[in-house]
Formats: sequence, C-alpha cells, structure tokens
Amino acid sequence: MFMGEYHHNIDDKGRMIIPAKFRDGLGSTFVVTRGMDKCLFVYPEKEWQQLEQKLKTLPFTKKDARAFTRFFFSGATECELDKQGRVNIASTLRSYAALDKECVVIGVSNRVEIWSKAIWEDYFAESEESFAEIAEGIVDFEL
Repeated sequence: MFMGEYHHNIDDKGRMIIPAKFRDGLGSTFVVTRGMDKCLFVYPEKEWQQLEQKLKTLPFTKKDARAFTRFFFSGATECELDKQGRVNIASTLRSYAALDKECVVIGVSNRVEIWSKAIWEDYFAESEESFAEIAEGIVDFEL
C-alpha cells in the first residue's frame, strides 16, 4: 500500500527520484500513465495488469469507454528505476501534468501519483475546504 506525500524535483532530462518508501512496492518495472486531475498515475506491474483486465470489459461500442481507454492507454509507458532511484518520465507525460521542476509524489493506496507542485497545492486547497462534504456524499463510507 502506498501512502504519504513527498516533494522532489524533476531534472532537465525528465528524471525524478521516486521516494524510497515507494520503490519496493513499485518493483523493478512499473507503468506511468495520464491520470485524472492533471497528474500522472504510477502502477506496479501487478496492479496495472488487474486494471487492464477491468478496462478490457468496458463496452467498445460506447463512445465514452473508447475515449477513456484511448486516453489512458495511449499515454502509458513501462518504466524502470535507475541506480539512483530515478524514473525518466516521457516528455508527453511531463507536458500533460505540467511537470517542470517542483513535483509532489503521493501514495494513494494501490498507486502512486505524480503532481506538479503548483497544481497539487491548488487541488489540495480546494479539496481540503470541502473534505467533510465530500466524505458525507460518498455512499456507505464510514470511518
């Protein structure tokens, strides 16, 4: 399980350190793809395969299902860590998530997310204000 928030920089070559606490869970190869809310989703290989199986069941006759799977899979890249614990993030993914220099890496249960620091701060501030309201709106959610 992935959890926590870490701040890192991305270098001029598009490399970013993956937090040490996430490296074992991600394994030697993992998948990085476009996520929701202008961030990147990072999945361990096993989680990616499970997600892929679920997405294969979407009806290709539905326009929204085709659009979602195209968007999600066309951005997917298999990645590996280098000896310094860095991942090279493809330029198309960096562009999508507006990753320029300062990044935030967060753990979200079965995946890791990579955010531009500015976008994360805006998203977090907005979500923080409505956290209780959001929690109340989720059906059958109890802490």
